[in-house]
Amino acid sequence: MTAHLLALGHRRIGHIAGHPDYATSAQRRAGYEAALTAAGVALDPALVRTGFYDFPSGAAAAESLLDLPDAPTAIFAASDDMAAGALAAAHRRGVAIPHDLSVAGFGDDPLAGYVWPALTTMRQPVRDLAWHAADLLLAPEDTHEQRRLEHVLVLRDSTAAPREPR
Repeated sequence: MTAHLLALGHRRIGHIAGHPDYATSAQRRAGYEAALTAAGVALDPALVRTGFYDFPSGAAAAESLLDLPDAPTAIFAASDDMAAGALAAAHRRGVAIPHDLSVAGFGDDPLAGYVWPALTTMRQPVRDLAWHAADLLLAPEDTHEQRRLEHVLVLRDSTAAPREPR
């Protein structure tokens, strides 16, 4: 997702990480950091906030990011619920999405298509993940191998190139 925001031209990308006790949070943050590094953009720790994979924590984190003197032009939230919270925080402040701020999530939960504007997100192959998890549980221990399943970028209306400075 961060690579997509970078490709649009964003360089100040905030990240709302997920619950600090979950491995998925660390993986999504690592992806955020790796994309910045690959693009030659320095990681600014001031642009990272912790959420808890829910709407209220996403809204609070976005409020905090938008309070920065040099606020981000885009926010990548580690879940669609947190991204929806970020959308709500931006709307409360009169920040136009995606013209003034791009917001993106992760998961492609049904909520992603219902919020306004519809949320750009990464589709997580939940059914395939469950099938492979069950398959690993039922397989003999000596046959366990690591598997990676492809996630798909779902482009909707919440992301755009950053507005040109006036």
